[in-house]
Order: sequence, then structure tokens, then C-alpha cells
Amino acid sequence: MRSRSLLALAGTVAALSLTAVTPASAAGAVLTTANGDVAVGDVLNASLASGTAATLYSSATGTSGVSCATSGFSATVTDNPTAPGTATESLTAHTFSNCTANVVGVLGVTSITVNNLSYTTSVSSDGTVSVTPPSGSTIQTTVVLRTLLGSINCVYQAPSLTGAASNADNSITFTSQQFTKSSGSSLCFANGFFTAKYAPVTDAGAAVTVN
Repeated sequence: MRSRSLLALAGTVAALSLTAVTPASAAGAVLTTANGDVAVGDVLNASLASGTAATLYSSATGTSGVSCATSGFSATVTDNPTAPGTATESLTAHTFSNCTANVVGVLGVTSITVNNLSYTTSVSSDGTVSVTPPSGSTIQTTVVLRTLLGSINCVYQAPSLTGAASNADNSITFTSQQFTKSSGSSLCFANGFFTAKYAPVTDAGAAVTVN
């Protein structure tokens, strides 16, 4: 009898332990920092990872096009559910500066402007990042180049962008995301392939982790 009582007690303790541990391991939102879950309304910021550049090249494997030493974004969190899941943000600013070009006939880059903001950004627990424009719109970037013939505008569009988030360095990376020229002179390359790594992504200075 005593042996059965001890076994029953051990089973009860094990069950209680499991009950106590399971909710704790499942707790937490998709986006967190060392300070806890990222709150809806918080603004996330990121600049280029140290030693990298944001590029818009004329081919996925080439090195001809535009390169920017400075770039950054700001996004407001609109939903951050319990993990696993998908958090959403409103991308309200995406800037580029200190840009150069190595395209024949181009003397320099006057500006790069991201149009049609804001965009919806979703971040899933598996690290997939998606950027989509408002309904009926498109992701659009206008590149203003200085040439021997004067200033030209090159407008590039994409239906969406896909990136990857990594907790190793709290980064978001976009690799060879294709844009198509919608308007511009013959000096504007027909396609632009966007590559950039932003790290760390922060919320009030604290690095953001994806769960």
C-alpha cells in the first residue's frame, strides 16, 4: 500500500510539474526584447549592418548599379501575437543616402526616395519577412541620377519584397529582390536587384528577437 501511495504521489508531482512548465515555455510574443514583449505602437528602427551597403544592381549576380553606404527604416508595430505566429508592422520610413553609381554615362546619385509609404511588413516565427504595399498600389523607388545630359529619374517597382530575420545578430536581410523599371531614360537599367542587411533591429534601443 505504501509503495502504491508513493507512486501515486510521484505521478501527481510529475503532472503538476508538467502543468507548471508548459504555459511558461509557450508564453511570449513573436517579437520580444530583453525588456519583454514588444508592445503594439512601439516603433522599431534599424540601420545597415556595420560594414555593409544597400545596393540596387542591374542583375542578381552583377555589381553594376547603385550602392548606398547609409540606409535605415522605421516601422510601427500593429500586431504582436503570442508565438508561434506572425507579427505585423507599418513601415513608415525607409531612407538611403551617401550613394554612388558605377553605370556608364552616370556621374552620380542625387537621391533615392521610397514612394507609396506606408507598407505592411509581416514577420513570422520562422524568420520570414514580407513587405507589401497598400491595396491597389506597388512598392516603388525613385532614383535620381546625374548624367552628362542632366538629371534623370529612374522609377522602379515591385509587387512585394521578401526578407529573412535572424536572431544571431537581430538582423533583417533582403537578397536580390527584383524591381522592374516603370519609367526613365535608357541610362536607367531595366531591372534593379535590391540587397541590404539591417542590424540590429531595435525597440527603444533594445535588440528585437523573433520567436
